[in-house]
Amino acid sequence: MAKEETKVGMTVKKSEDFSEWYQQLIIKSELADYTKVSGCIVFRPWSYAIWEKLRDEVNSRIKAMGVKNAYFPLLIPESLLTREKEHLEGFTPEVAWVTHAGDTKLDEKLAIRPTSETIMYDSYSKWIRSWRDLPLKLNQWNSVIRWEFKHSVPFLRTREFLWNEGHTVFATKEEAEKEAMDILEMYYDVLGKTMALPGLKGKKVKLETFAGAEYTMSVELYLPNGKAIQGPDSHHDGQIFAKAYDIKFLDKEGKEQYAYQNTWAITTRMLGVMFAIHSDDKGLVLPPAMAPNKIVIVPIIFKDKEKEVMDASRKLVKELAEFDALLDDRDIYSAGWKFNEWELKGVPLRVELGPRDLQNKQVVVVRRDTCEKVTVKMSDLKKKIPEILEDMHDNLYKKAEKLLHDNILEVESWKDFMKGIENQKIVVAPWCEDNECLDNIKHKSGGAKSLNMPFEQKLKKNAVCAHCGKKAKTICRFGKSY
Repeated sequence: MAKEETKVGMTVKKSEDFSEWYQQLIIKSELADYTKVSGCIVFRPWSYAIWEKLRDEVNSRIKAMGVKNAYFPLLIPESLLTREKEHLEGFTPEVAWVTHAGDTKLDEKLAIRPTSETIMYDSYSKWIRSWRDLPLKLNQWNSVIRWEFKHSVPFLRTREFLWNEGHTVFATKEEAEKEAMDILEMYYDVLGKTMALPGLKGKKVKLETFAGAEYTMSVELYLPNGKAIQGPDSHHDGQIFAKAYDIKFLDKEGKEQYAYQNTWAITTRMLGVMFAIHSDDKGLVLPPAMAPNKIVIVPIIFKDKEKEVMDASRKLVKELAEFDALLDDRDIYSAGWKFNEWELKGVPLRVELGPRDLQNKQVVVVRRDTCEKVTVKMSDLKKKIPEILEDMHDNLYKKAEKLLHDNILEVESWKDFMKGIENQKIVVAPWCEDNECLDNIKHKSGGAKSLNMPFEQKLKKNAVCAHCGKKAKTICRFGKSY
């Protein structure tokens, strides 16, 4: 007797109530769950397996760039955190502190890692002595705690999140700046080729620059709810941390020099961005490269044909092992219920196999992105699947690209600027680079902030700031964001 099928799918449309749709998506597709700790979620096996896909892709690329993985302590003494004043001012509001061990008060407060510059650079100052010790390229895969926010959104905004944090050291500014850009391009490539996500590369304004960096470069993305969100970033730190943590070396001429440094990261926030952009009213939609299983095989069982179909299905799952195929052989659920479940969880391809298919030496393949069904001969299956998966990735990317570019508006006047923000656009406008002007823009527009400044500047001669009318010095992207 079949088990009672009570599992409920999505009940809200993405276009009608994005916030409720997203919350349902995360919970019902078994990506995450809430906990008793405000702002901290459980990464359930499905989402963690997706994170492993992203982690492994980035890991392979940074290793090819000469980066090695390491691990530094979670707890950071207050004395280390305060040695770089600008860094402390940037993170103090977000730091969670350990003050006691049991009932005993600690002699010195310990910060729970908000980021690892301070603990790592104390070691770097001991390890680096000569130009022969450079470059030093280390990366950590870990979690961090940042406590300062009010409204938690799973993956997109949580107090604890997973990430990589790269910390590299060079003898010259030129080497460091080249790597900072190479890293940003690497992240951009991963977003496009692995996650089917287009983004906008650029340089952050000074107020949005990472605490302790000379400048920050980022990839900004656009969500279906009209909000922008920052993706991976790369920071050139110059000699700021080197001077604070005494990271010096003897150059080839025997002269003592301060080193140049970079920091860079991609976080689990990108999973939330990917879920939000690609998924639909049936549930999760995953780009093939990010799916833990690219194929699920669902046998269509009829009386007196069960053994024949199941034997063929077991054989098929072995033949498709390279696609991490799984076989849903549960006999307590109907085929239709299984279809809905795997659609909800976002497996890219569903392969249906019944007695008639077996007789005709074929299967039915269903794409998750378009729900299109195609009949494929078993002899052609291993050739056809990669073609379908590639087309699926391209389709998801093009849809996301259209979403992004349909919501970019170039303006010159404040009237058009406000119209764009009211219509939930990313507004591209000339700006004077004055921080007070930036604050006024945010206040008058109801929260629109600078995103980044395009690397390719197309500032017209005699252009004026779209807000204050002063001489414009740059083109900047603005929008409401997470």
